Amino acid sequence: MTFMLGFGVALILSMWTTVGCDVLAQGVLQMECREHYFMVAIDLAVTGPNPQFEAVDMTGVHALTEKYAAECGYSINILSFLGLVELRASYFSCHTKKNDETFVFNFNVNTSIDGKEVTNTLNATCSPPLPWAPREVSCEVNYMEVSVQYESACPHKLSEDWSSVRPAYSTSPSEWQVTFQKPDVVLAPMNFTEARKQGYLLELTNGRFVFRTPYGQPDSYITKENGVQVEVVHASIFSRRGWFVIIVDLVAACSTNQGMSSDGYMMWDTPEALYSSVSTTQFSIGLNGDLLGQENAKQNGFIVEKHNNTVRIGIPYNAVGGYRKTFVDGGIFEFHIFLMYLKQVSVDDYRRETVVRFHRTLVTPLTPYPLVTEDQTVLQDGVFTVFLGNVPDDMELTSIQLNGQQFKLPLPSDSTFMITEEVQPDNTYSYTLKMLFSDPLVVQEFSKEHAAMLHQLNINYTLMVPGGSEPYHYTTSVTALLDVSPPVFEANCTASGITFMLGHQPSDYLWEFSIGTDLLTMELVTRRGYIMSNNSQTLVLTAPLFTRGFDYRDVSLRGFYGTFEILVRDHDTSRVRASTIKTCFFESREFIMCSTDGMMTVAADLSGVVPSGQMPVNFHLYNKLCVPNEVNGTRVLFSFPVNSCGSVVKLRGNVTYKNKILYTPKKNKLRSRDNNEGVTVQCTYSINSLSRLFSVFKFESDTEGVGNIIHSVQTTPALPTTAAPLQIRMPIHLPAYQGNQYISGIYDLAGSFRKGKGSRQGKKNIL
Repeated sequence: MTFMLGFGVALILSMWTTVGCDVLAQGVLQMECREHYFMVAIDLAVTGPNPQFEAVDMTGVHALTEKYAAECGYSINILSFLGLVELRASYFSCHTKKNDETFVFNFNVNTSIDGKEVTNTLNATCSPPLPWAPREVSCEVNYMEVSVQYESACPHKLSEDWSSVRPAYSTSPSEWQVTFQKPDVVLAPMNFTEARKQGYLLELTNGRFVFRTPYGQPDSYITKENGVQVEVVHASIFSRRGWFVIIVDLVAACSTNQGMSSDGYMMWDTPEALYSSVSTTQFSIGLNGDLLGQENAKQNGFIVEKHNNTVRIGIPYNAVGGYRKTFVDGGIFEFHIFLMYLKQVSVDDYRRETVVRFHRTLVTPLTPYPLVTEDQTVLQDGVFTVFLGNVPDDMELTSIQLNGQQFKLPLPSDSTFMITEEVQPDNTYSYTLKMLFSDPLVVQEFSKEHAAMLHQLNINYTLMVPGGSEPYHYTTSVTALLDVSPPVFEANCTASGITFMLGHQPSDYLWEFSIGTDLLTMELVTRRGYIMSNNSQTLVLTAPLFTRGFDYRDVSLRGFYGTFEILVRDHDTSRVRASTIKTCFFESREFIMCSTDGMMTVAADLSGVVPSGQMPVNFHLYNKLCVPNEVNGTRVLFSFPVNSCGSVVKLRGNVTYKNKILYTPKKNKLRSRDNNEGVTVQCTYSINSLSRLFSVFKFESDTEGVGNIIHSVQTTPALPTTAAPLQIRMPIHLPAYQGNQYISGIYDLAGSFRKGKGSRQGKKNIL
């Protein structure tokens, strides 16, 4: 179990990313002489990912492999998540020049960068900042070490341990020997050289005995103290001095508790008394080698409490000096890492101190890490606003997919949408996406269920832990329902008509367009003379002047107002839902209008007809009583019913009403009929559109007539005595105009007009 957890931690640490630090000279980030060890931290950017350390002394160079480092008092920790490698060396480590006051360290650091092997040297001399306690115990991550003073070893109380050294009493009277004990088992003694071959180090320095052992040695055993698992190696060293024997009892005992996560804390337990006869115990706790006293630690959120002779340490997840990391494996997970440093000072009944120092790397289990999304869209703004929050500070948003189209971040300046990043108070990150409803990327479709336009945006965020191999994809979708408004054309006036333009929308299929009651189709456009273009983007319709659909107002020689209307109808019900009406002022020297109610309105220029020397003149139609509504020099404006003022009616497939604008010099006494110079004006109507004309003798046309102004000299026709050549085989009812009223009658096959019963009879020519 211990091996598996350690392997898992190593695997996770190997995936972490180097972060920036304040790099010191030659990549050394930190170098300190601490209470019981020397520490140096070096930037991995300088050493490469797999630096190799060597200890150097008078005997040569010694590679610090994993096994050799544990036996000789070195701990090498590659902390990829911090971007550094940390070496801790015990003051009693092998190859260290030492006495009880000064310790000299010499190391080689071998690196391989870009295939080039480089060796750098590192030297340091340390003096312990605090005096040694009678017994010092170090529970490092890869070994246990015990050192005791000679003086504290002398008043040894003989016990059953004495029986273990009796067999060696006569064999080696002056050589130091060691024997290992397990519960109910005493192993045969061996000398220090034999013990070294088995991975143990036993050493006598000036004033201290030192014993070191890696974890998991064959002579170690696991026990439980108040439910806490403890690894123990019990070694007794002895030597005969004359007529007495010196025995030193060296016990290495360290809690192997791996910690557990509970309610935002990483909890770790150790027995209060790892060594017997303890009367008082004090603790200092910290992270990354920094210690806080028990009370200060509690003020900083740590838990330090005793229960049933067990000390429980609680490290809050947000403790200063802790590390939170993100891991992607089919989802986002987080875990916390704490480089715990604990100092336990105990005093026994003889008032002798035992100081136990623990270095532990505590890792919380992987826990799912939820991202937060919120649709902050306000419909009235017409903008999608999507919030993605609780993004870990060691993750990056690298790209985003919108309705299937991928975009890398950062976005270009001409992007149609924007993403803003913010740091939140809890040190997480958030990203806010803003995109217009009208953006081409947004899917728009009509929802019959809601009778509204549905705007939909499917979002796929891609996030990555820098240096990690697996991206994480987070998807969400937002929609907006908008009431569908009928489309509105953009209308503009031109010199010759009115142009309407409409940008296509996904909702176009809900509507149909009409001019009056007639649907706007290509057939209608062709028949009426409109101009239309319709592509995937826009519909453009141009209605030239005097085409059907115009309504004219305030007609004068100066010009007139023309109004054209396009109706928007519901496709299913044909109900008019909206319209676009455009009124423009038009200027024209000549124009003619033939209305549906039988009015001919014409502005004509007779400058090519009236000799300049004859001005002023009087203008009139065939009927001299029909005079202009407005005169300006040679320009005149007439407005009269088509079947009045002497108009001539012509039937040949259509019905044409023809008249002529004549002039008479004011000083000339000639009658108008003797003057044949003028301008012919005519309106032509389709017989099919004049159905009421032949049934109730009332002029109502379904469509406007087609007008013409003819500048030519024609002789006023004489009344014929015989009928004009007509393709008519039966009498046709046409109204005649008398005063302001139409009267009913019949044009016979000879072209004569007969009034109805009781009316006087007259004649009209049919041309």
